[in-house]
Order: sequence, then structure tokens, then C-alpha cells
Amino acid sequence: MYEHRSQPLLSRRRFIRRLVLHGVAAGAVIVASLGAGILGYRSLEGLSWVDALLNASMILGGMGPVDQLHGTAAKIFASLYALFSGIVFLVTAGILMAPVVHRFLHRLHLDSKDG
Repeated sequence: MYEHRSQPLLSRRRFIRRLVLHGVAAGAVIVASLGAGILGYRSLEGLSWVDALLNASMILGGMGPVDQLHGTAAKIFASLYALFSGIVFLVTAGILMAPVVHRFLHRLHLDSKDG
């Protein structure tokens, strides 16, 4: 997926393409996580689709739930979903930063090899 240290630095066009692909992957992780949250709130607490979307979005965004939960299963789900959302944030940040960090380190390696 990434060029080897003995290979030249990617062209700007191919690097931007890599950034876009990583952005799509990060977006897919977020959409899948949001879908899991929506389905959880919908099935365990019986919220409407819009309210389930709102609660899942707020937790995934780090803000917290909007509606008060009444069922024990829904409360357990919300706590696990909040922990999961924290991990999703870190994974998404890693997916988005990986090409930039790799290019930076690859450039440093090329510079040190020449000197």
C-alpha cells in the first residue's frame, strides 16, 4: 500500500489520490459506526429513526446522548457505544493521518540517505 523506503516519493497527484482513498475509508468507518448506533437505539430503546440518529450522532461526536434512556439494555448499549465511539475516533484519526505521516517520514528518510 505504501512505497518502500528504497522507492521514490509519490507524485503529488498519486499522494492526493491516496488521501482521498483514506478519507473514503475513514468515512466508511464513521457511517458503519453511526449505523450500528442507530440500530442499537432503535431496537433497544424504541426511539424513532430521527431520534436514534440524533443520539448516535451526538455520542459518536463526543457530545453525549440527548434522550433519557429508560431500559437497562439501552443504558448498557449507550455506555458500550460511547466507549466504542472513542475508539472509532482514534482509528479514524489514524486512517486520516497515516498518509501524511508516512510521506513526512519517507521524505526525511530520503533526505538523510542523500546526506
